[in-house]
Amino acid sequence: MSAPISPTDFVSPPVPVLSVAPVVLPAPGRPVELQVRVSAPVTGTGLPVVLLSHGQGYSNHLSSLNGYAPLADHWAAHGFVVIQPTHLSSRSLALDPRTPGAPLFWRSRAEDMTRVLDRLDDLERAVPQLAGRLDRDRVAVAGHSMGGHTASLLLGARLTDPDDGSEVDLTEPRIRAGVLLAAPGRGGDALSASAAENMPFFLTTDFSGMRTPALVVAGDEDDSAHLTVRGPGWHADPYVLSPGPKALLTLFGAGHGLGGVAGYDVAETTDEDPGRVAAVQRFTWAYLRSELYPGDSAWQAARDALSAGPDPLGRIESK
Repeated sequence: MSAPISPTDFVSPPVPVLSVAPVVLPAPGRPVELQVRVSAPVTGTGLPVVLLSHGQGYSNHLSSLNGYAPLADHWAAHGFVVIQPTHLSSRSLALDPRTPGAPLFWRSRAEDMTRVLDRLDDLERAVPQLAGRLDRDRVAVAGHSMGGHTASLLLGARLTDPDDGSEVDLTEPRIRAGVLLAAPGRGGDALSASAAENMPFFLTTDFSGMRTPALVVAGDEDDSAHLTVRGPGWHADPYVLSPGPKALLTLFGAGHGLGGVAGYDVAETTDEDPGRVAAVQRFTWAYLRSELYPGDSAWQAARDALSAGPDPLGRIESK
């Protein structure tokens, strides 16, 4: 087990959280209605927003608005409004596999996030406790695994649509920062044969245009052999192959679950470690806090705390 970092090192005191779900947002043309969960501190105004994109995995409901409570709860308790959509790829929806875009709905996932930003007025009407409390100029995106791919597209990564050969640009200019958790890396010969055949949209991933500031979080034991032949280093590609400013947090001993960020006591987490989850919670919070509030010292304090311990949980690089 990883030794926890004291929250007094760099994280603000927690406050009670309000969580409301499902909130239904208008989504004309979508195969099913867009449902989101909204988690927010019960007090405060001018609250920054984090759009949180779920991964896939084997569970029925972690890949939905009901997953990722360790992240959503922590970020909301420390001052963020967290909005979690159920993407069309969620097992909880059990859509017909013949639905256009199935099974992973890579384009629709990113479009869900843009739709949420377009519908913030509807969200405030649906959750009146939030009315007038959102800071719409401070918006971030975060995602784990496939959700990391979604986030990377919104931050400026590009790909070629395997169906029609067009270059796809889903960059969302309203998003000012991002967090990519165990996100997919580059395509081409880095992919496994099965990934290249079954997920051809991965083949042309290009991070050279991903200019929005982002923190990439990767586990040094996350080999993801079903997706890549390159081993754990593949998940650092969004940092290595994109322009700065970027940061990379490599967690020692971490697998794809990064200790268990997808949910509390999740059976599919192969590297369960509450200390590691606490580190992910706090370092991602600190990064987003400092990126959205220039001059805030949380990220530097987090970096100092990581290097100060005798048995560090990981290392941080930046460019």
